[in-house]
Amino acid sequence: MTATTATGTGTAVTLLGLDGVTSTAELRDAPAFTRPAAPLRSRVAYAAAHVIPKPWAENVPGAPADIDWDATLAFRRHVYSWGLGVADAMDTAQRNMGLDAAATRELIARSAADARDAGGSVVAGVNTDHVDDPAIPLDAVIDAYTEQLHFTEDAGAGVVLMASRHLARAAESPADYERVYGRVLAEASAPVVLHWLGPAFDPALAGYFGSGDVAAASETVLRIIEAADGRVSGIKMSLLDADAERSLRARLPEGVRMFTGDDFNYVELIEDDGSAHSDALLGAFAALAPAASAAIQALDRDDAEQYRSILEPTQELSRQVFAAPTFHYKTGVAFLSWLNGHQQSFSVVGGLHSARSLPHLSEIVRLAGDCGALERPGLAAERWTSLLRLNGIDA
Repeated sequence: MTATTATGTGTAVTLLGLDGVTSTAELRDAPAFTRPAAPLRSRVAYAAAHVIPKPWAENVPGAPADIDWDATLAFRRHVYSWGLGVADAMDTAQRNMGLDAAATRELIARSAADARDAGGSVVAGVNTDHVDDPAIPLDAVIDAYTEQLHFTEDAGAGVVLMASRHLARAAESPADYERVYGRVLAEASAPVVLHWLGPAFDPALAGYFGSGDVAAASETVLRIIEAADGRVSGIKMSLLDADAERSLRARLPEGVRMFTGDDFNYVELIEDDGSAHSDALLGAFAALAPAASAAIQALDRDDAEQYRSILEPTQELSRQVFAAPTFHYKTGVAFLSWLNGHQQSFSVVGGLHSARSLPHLSEIVRLAGDCGALERPGLAAERWTSLLRLNGIDA
């Protein structure tokens, strides 16, 4: 069976099932999307971008990240070319999963400088993860957050105030979250975006904002935002719970945006309606920049039908990439980047290219082919075939 045979409808590839049985599927040609000639208007959209390691580097579990900066920054320019912003140094870039403190600082500095040169919009994650001690008191959490906040602002990036494992361990009540966030936000020189990352993405963050009950935690979030007196511009909500996102969104103060981080339900949450919708800050959009851009361009033209026709087919692919254990979605994002020619090898910081099975990746290939997410189907077929053969699969 030849995995790269051109056919009348696309390119044939071999797929691999959980039972080891192979089948054949067609990768259709990528849609002829057009890059925007003007800034996107109807939604604000950031793609949470991954980092690309050097193929020859010692990027193994526990080793410091050794990043291919040329490829990493070129990928960000690819995102900018489609009119999207970049959310950098977020969990997609492997914060708390292989991206060490030195690499994080260098990423923020390089990405902010490159965004200025490229005319792109960049925000970057601020956390407490440069502190090695796993348990620190609340005042030390405030100091750690403030250190990263000042560094990121000085680099010239906007700020996303990420959920902190240190804070999750140290806080004993919602009031502790309010005190920490209040002190840190008072140090911000410009409004920031908060980030509510759920336990599906990081189990260490269970019960964040002082409660495992989302409604109760939402009350704490609202108190933090209201007390910040304009220093919060938005919140990225990554709970994979569309109803909870809509509920909090409806109660946000005027001028505070809801950025969906829901990689399972982004199509409906971004569309909703003109008076109530979510903007986007999504890891999925790192793999789907052309489609995301084209869909928002459709909304700019008030063409909701075309928006859905472009973006709805991508939702099943995103759900596969973000399938449980969800925190290993970075593997799928990097895999699609490799298939699309944005990186030289299928490699992930910390050796996490091994975090997904061949059948899981095979389903990504199938779904990406179905929804047109493969920018160069011929190259994708060649690379996927090489990976199968390397693993002893006759393709």
